[in-house]
Amino acid sequence: MAIQVSWRRVRRILIYSVLCIAIVWTIQWEHLPPGSTGARLARILRGNYFDFVTWEVEALLDKLGQELTTPQGYLDDAARKQVVLDYLDLVARIHRTEGEIARIYADPNVTDPEAASAEKRATLAQLRGEQAKIQGTAEAIMEEQVASVLADEGFGFLGQVLPPVRFRFTPLPNFLIISPRSEIALERGIMLRGDIELDRIEAIESQIDESFDVSSLVEPIGGLAVYPAMMLETSSLSWGIGTTAHEWVHHYFFFWLTPVGLKYETSADARTINETAADVVGEAIKERVLARYYPEFLPPPTPTPDPNAPPPVVATPEPPEFDFMLEMRETRVNTDRLLAEGKIEEAEAYMEMRRRVFVEQGYYIRKLNQAYFAFHGAYASDPKGGAAGANPVGNPVQELWAASPSIKAFLDALAPVTSQEMLLELLAEQGVQYPPPASD
Repeated sequence: MAIQVSWRRVRRILIYSVLCIAIVWTIQWEHLPPGSTGARLARILRGNYFDFVTWEVEALLDKLGQELTTPQGYLDDAARKQVVLDYLDLVARIHRTEGEIARIYADPNVTDPEAASAEKRATLAQLRGEQAKIQGTAEAIMEEQVASVLADEGFGFLGQVLPPVRFRFTPLPNFLIISPRSEIALERGIMLRGDIELDRIEAIESQIDESFDVSSLVEPIGGLAVYPAMMLETSSLSWGIGTTAHEWVHHYFFFWLTPVGLKYETSADARTINETAADVVGEAIKERVLARYYPEFLPPPTPTPDPNAPPPVVATPEPPEFDFMLEMRETRVNTDRLLAEGKIEEAEAYMEMRRRVFVEQGYYIRKLNQAYFAFHGAYASDPKGGAAGANPVGNPVQELWAASPSIKAFLDALAPVTSQEMLLELLAEQGVQYPPPASD
């Protein structure tokens, strides 16, 4: 049977191919002198780097296959929706089965875990086979749903959202963050294999810290804006759609060669602007996609208060619950102060003390150090601050978002902005008072 390929599909394939080739081309291979810092770091990390080239080639072939066959094109909206929900249900069953197998191997009373888990491992293999058959179609449907909302928001160009929305559910790399000890700053970030055992991760961190007198941390990630975007395998529809839109914002800034996109790796302010914009836009697009295609997954609306109802009985206030974001903000602010005073050892002792507090409250943080804040502090969309602390960039971005007439106007206004100073100038130009006046 011959495959008919429309010019529109050919155009999409060409755009997609150019983007993928550009991503591979921009992966930098460094040839460093043997005694340099980079060469010493490379010796520590030998065998643990993530193989982006292989991943990109495989992703390119998969996505090109989807473009040529487009099985979702023969499905109506109801069938498309069911494919996505079936896929997410499969992932949930896979994760449950993997957890059951892990518990068997961890049980000291099981003398032969291989035999005891044989049936569940067979079930897992069957589920993975079913998943492989529909994963590409489910991804393509979610891509088209997000793109449809983006087109309505003004991002369409000649019938195509540019860059095209593309992602792939895949095992993700780990991210090695290196920060100076004297300040919180992303000095270097390196993607490592995602399957490194924890004892090896801790050995890598110790070697780097001792060799270079820095603060390092290896953290898992939920998504990565290579092209197509890497997405953590999930059974959550809301998270999957929101993260797809989040990563697309990074693609948008990079595709149109905007300063805030091009300076992501070299400017802490640009990185925070980029991430905060991706967070708030990702949430907005997610709500619109859910409302259009999966309305039953939206949270129930807040009921309108009855003006004739008697006033509620005021109960004795409960002791305040542990607020992670506020507590983390306090930790970041105090850490910044100690480091600014040159009290590095005191700051590190304080962070370890606070880490233990978080663990006691049920928040397992393996390591809380300068590198932790250098990574997590770039996400400044929460008004409580969190790891961003008293962030001078995240809050103005949120003010601009609140004052913007549309998603596209918001992103286009931020496109040339790469610093706090430029951001404040932009707010002033648009008549936004910052900081906002204090409420009574």
